[in-house]
Parts: sequence; structure tokens; C-alpha cells
Amino acid sequence: MPDTVLDRARYRRLLRFAARHLVVTWWYEVVLPLIGLRRVADRTRTDRMQAFARRFRGLAVELGGLMIKMGQFMSSRLDVLPPEITKELEDLQDEVPPVEFGAVRELAEAEFGVPLERVFARIETEPLAAASLGQAYRATLAELDAAQAGFSEVVLKIQRPGIGAVVAVDLAALRKVGGWLQRFRLVSDRVSMPALIEEFAAVSREEIDYLHEASNAERFAENFADDPRVRVPDVVWERTSRRVLTLEDVSAIKITDRSALSAVDIRPAEVAKVFAELMFDQLFDHGFFHADPHPGNLFVAPAAPGAGGPPWTIAFVDFGMMGSVDPAVKSAMRKLVVASAARDGAGLVAAMNDAGVLLPNADVAELEKVMSQVFSRFGGMGVAELRDVDPREFRDFAVEFGDVMLTLPFQLPEDFLLVIRAVSLVSGVCTTLDPRYNVWDSIEPYARTLVRTQGASAAADLGREALEIAGVAWRLPRRVDAVLSQVERGKLPVTAPRLERTIAQLDASARRLIWGIVFAGMILAGAIVRPDAEGLGTTLMIASVAPLLMAVVGGRRRPRR
Repeated sequence: MPDTVLDRARYRRLLRFAARHLVVTWWYEVVLPLIGLRRVADRTRTDRMQAFARRFRGLAVELGGLMIKMGQFMSSRLDVLPPEITKELEDLQDEVPPVEFGAVRELAEAEFGVPLERVFARIETEPLAAASLGQAYRATLAELDAAQAGFSEVVLKIQRPGIGAVVAVDLAALRKVGGWLQRFRLVSDRVSMPALIEEFAAVSREEIDYLHEASNAERFAENFADDPRVRVPDVVWERTSRRVLTLEDVSAIKITDRSALSAVDIRPAEVAKVFAELMFDQLFDHGFFHADPHPGNLFVAPAAPGAGGPPWTIAFVDFGMMGSVDPAVKSAMRKLVVASAARDGAGLVAAMNDAGVLLPNADVAELEKVMSQVFSRFGGMGVAELRDVDPREFRDFAVEFGDVMLTLPFQLPEDFLLVIRAVSLVSGVCTTLDPRYNVWDSIEPYARTLVRTQGASAAADLGREALEIAGVAWRLPRRVDAVLSQVERGKLPVTAPRLERTIAQLDASARRLIWGIVFAGMILAGAIVRPDAEGLGTTLMIASVAPLLMAVVGGRRRPRR
């Protein structure tokens, strides 16, 4: 829990912001539909969601800390949040006003145990980048360190002073808000908010541990050790700690700077092709991938004259956000890619179901229809081709199938979200480099490989299923005998849980309806008599809150187990 006055003020401000918007949402999404004003809620929903996202964006930029990271995290949760929110937050940049160099200098010297002049021959006091968790500076290693490292130019990444306490406060506030949200069935039926917040907390704790980022950089470099097309900055371990990270400076031409690439005879379309290959190598072969490959983290460096090897390399930086593809995710990805390559809508939905993406109450028939329509009309199109499609066709498609997609009960695992984020960023970068780029051209070679391995995997799955069936058959006679013994003794209970739940729901609905009628009667009576008897009218309107609360929560009963 926050300790200092400043921490408590930040904590309370975050809770006030959340409470205000929760009350507004409760009023529109619960109360108004209860009293027959659902149309009002539906009509204002888009504007309300966009207004919330704009206010959150302003709060995040002002407060910094984890709030910007939370906004970026929310923008990727298409499975949980409506598009009105995710769209508004999708370009939220992790750029905040920098802390004065004196403050970060003090922190760095405390980590090194010596003045910076003993460590660096030169250090720029203007930050190369200022993010919510840390700041980066260009520097030159001292002669001894440079000789040992084999290079002298580095990027020094220093945490913002006090960021650990800020992160703790923000996580405490988020856990409190998550507890509030979990009490709404509208939320709890779709997602476990505490689990979602702990997921975010784990990622955030890793991002403020620079030793973790340094280890990620080394693992990434090992994966591409035999690929001359890739450059990864070396870690200066002697000048790295949990709060300070020193990396080789590998910055060059920003990957999306087409004019600069063309000026040194590098074809942007070829860069797009190679970059996509490198990213899909990470996803499908290495199982460890850069989850934040946006243009600011990617550079193209022309080779030195006479150096040999490829004429240019792609440099990756910033390894704070990485993803892993474990066997379960890889199996699900295999099925998804095979179904997508075959333009098989039903197969794609079945793969989503196997991956645990769809919740048990998902209407798979409607989803299959949507996926089949998407593949039938738009499957395999590149971005340039999609731009030529009549916008009215997209609009008609959205109207016809939008409700199915937006109300679909699904929740993506964190690893899957990072995969989707990475593929989305890859597609964006490649399209900027080459407007005719088609992501399927990059995926299809992997799809063909996966199709070839599908047979072996299917045979293995079939073998496992055969063993399971044999085990069930072996145990079946004993189970039947036990059931018959219970029947003979009259001890076999028979229940109809679905019928019991239905009756309980009808009973609760009737109770809420009665209290809703009482609430409506009292508030209308108060409004009618108020002009003539202000005290009585006001009393009736205030008292109507009690039946309103009963209408919302009083009719709920726990079903008997």
C-alpha cells in the first residue's frame, strides 16, 4: 500500500478516476436498461467509450509511470475491450517529459559506485529517448572498458528515480479497481480481471528489471548468431545493473525511412521481405520473439565497404517486451496457420476452440459464418488490393457481422496477444516499406512446412487418444459395477442442475422486476408531487434508491449446489 503523501495522492487520484467512470457505466449499462431506457444507453455508448479513452489517455500522459503501459496494454485487448477504446489508445506513445539529467545521474552513480566520469569518456546530457519507466542517453565508454568490450559507442539506459515506488502504487490501484470490476457480471462473465491485472503486473516487473532485458538481448543474439542479416547490440555487463543498462549503440537508418534507404541504394521492398522473414523465424522456429517491433526499435545499417556478407543488416533494439511460444501455443498456432492458409473458416474456429481462446458459451456457428465470409471475400488480399475495395462493402460487412465479433465470448492468453501484436506491427512496418506487401506471402512458406508436419502431429495425437480410450475401456466394467451397487442400495442421487438454475434465474428475475416497478413508481410519484409538495417529492425520489438497489442486486441468489 502507498506510504508517502505523494504516493497516497496518486493512489487516490487513480481510484477517483476509476470510480467516476464505473459509476457512469453502471448507470448507463445497468440502471437505464432496468427501467426501460436501454435505447438511451445504446445511443450514447460510442461517445461515452471514446470520451473515457480520451480522458484515460490524458491521465496516462500526465502521470506517466505504468499508466502509459496500461494504455498500451488495453489497446491490445481486443478480446476484452470495445473498439471505441482500443482505437483511441492504439497510438499512445511511451514518450513523457524527461527528468533532469542531475537526478538520473545521481541514480546511475549510486548503481556504479563511482562518478560517471570514471565510467564514460563522454555522455550526452540530452536524452536520446524519454519513456515512462526510463531514459536513454548516448555515451562513449572509458578507454579500459572500450578495449574490453571491443567497441566504444554505447546507449545508456537509466531508470527514472523513484519508478519502483510509482509502479507499486499503480499496481495497488489497479488491483483495487480490478476487484471492483470483477463484481460486475458484465465483466466477470467475460474475463477474470484479477488474473488480467496480475498478467500485466508480471510484464511490468520484468520491464523495470534491466538485468532481465540484458538476458533477453543475449538470448535473442544467440538465436541469430548464424544469420548475418541480423545485428543485436552487445551488453556491457560490467556497466549493467537492475536499474542501469549499457548496450552497444547500433542505431542507423530508421527502418521506415524510405528516402534514406533509397539514398544508399537499399530497396525498401526488399527490407520488408527480409524483416518479415526474420520475425516469422522468431515465431515459428525460435519460439522466442521481439514483441514490440515498432519502427523506433528497428534500424537498417549499410555494410562497410569491402566487409563481405550481406549489403545491409537489420538491427533490433529494446528487449524489454519479449514473447515465448510454448508447445501448447505453437500447436495452436500450427492449426490456426494451416486453417488460414487453407481459407477454412470452420477449421479456424475449431483451432481457436482448441487453443482455449473461445469460452464455452461461444456461438461457434455464427463465428464460422463470419470467418468463411471473410476468407471468401478478402482472403489473401494485400493491403493495396484492400484499398481498392469499395468502402461501402466493408461497412455492409461490419453491419452484418459486427455484433457477432463484438459480443463473442473469448479471451486471449498473454502469449497469443503478444503474437498478434507482433504480427500486426510487422504488417504495419512492411506495408509502410512496400504498399503492395501481403502478409500471406511471408506466412505461406511456414504454412507449407506446418502442413507437412501436421500429418505426423495428427498421428501422434491419434495414438494418444487410442491409449486414453483403451484406458477408459479397461476401467469401464468396474465403474458400471460400482454404479449398479449404488442403485441397488438406493443411494444414487439424481439431479437436474440446468432446471434448477433456470428456476433460480426466473425467481431472481421476478424479484428484480417487482423491485424495479417499486422504484419506477416511487421516482415517478416523487416527480409528480414535487411541484406541490417539495419535501414529500424529494423524500420519495431519495427513498427510491433503496428499491433500485434491490432491483439491481437484491434478486440474486446463489444456486443450490
